[in-house]
Amino acid sequence: MLNTQDFTWGWFQGGFRPTQVIAGVAKCGAQSVGLPGTVNDYIPHHEPFQYFPGTKNPHHLAPTGLVGTTDQANHQYDLQDFFSVLSAGQLPAVSFVKAKAVNDGHPGNSDPLDEQEYLVSIINKIQLSPQWKNTAIIIAYDDSDGWYDHVMPPVMTPSATSIDPLAGPGACGTPQPGADAARCGRGPRQPLLVISPWAKPNFVGHTLTDQVSVLRFIEENWDLGFIDGPVAPPAGTGSVDRYTGSLLNMFDFDDRPDTRPLILDPVTGTATHHG
Repeated sequence: MLNTQDFTWGWFQGGFRPTQVIAGVAKCGAQSVGLPGTVNDYIPHHEPFQYFPGTKNPHHLAPTGLVGTTDQANHQYDLQDFFSVLSAGQLPAVSFVKAKAVNDGHPGNSDPLDEQEYLVSIINKIQLSPQWKNTAIIIAYDDSDGWYDHVMPPVMTPSATSIDPLAGPGACGTPQPGADAARCGRGPRQPLLVISPWAKPNFVGHTLTDQVSVLRFIEENWDLGFIDGPVAPPAGTGSVDRYTGSLLNMFDFDDRPDTRPLILDPVTGTATHHG
């Protein structure tokens, strides 16, 4: 939908750039030292757009034109490309940013302090850029990262099948005709943070949201015609955008934005500058 309406976008992931190409096949061998020792920067199954024919870049080809537009890179980039376009003042309208493994917060290859250093460093850079005044940073977490919740989530969307590993076979509510297959309910509760000059200060949202709420925000903010619009897919297609919670109540677009940067120390997390 972003492509159709000529909005720029990109997925940026640590270690995506090949270290060598063998018989036309990209090999991503960059490594970093972290919690468990030396780990590969690039984790292939963390790259969602590689799963779809319309968005994949299987050979990790470098962009030939402006980052965020459709060329041989097909909107898939290395994390260093994000910092390059940020410095050049050419961030795409929408950027999905994934840390390299040593900083991604997953137990086994990272820890919360590794993650903190990465998050604070990249947010500091964005705040100090001219693009900050028009930026919203949404921080979402994958699965439970090993830091498990203690409260069972509600069953929100009964599956079209009794096979569901969340609560066991047949324990996912009564299957409904036309329901999305194996879509039982919410997962463990996870943090979702919005950092933006347009975000409501000191605000805790009580709208029930999930990871798909990020996609809904993109669809709503850029008026892509998805929510209750002409391109909304019918039930049973696997899309939950139509009934996921909106993030719009976390923003205040009526008052003037507070563009002052709040710069933190990446190691300690303490404020070093409040503009």
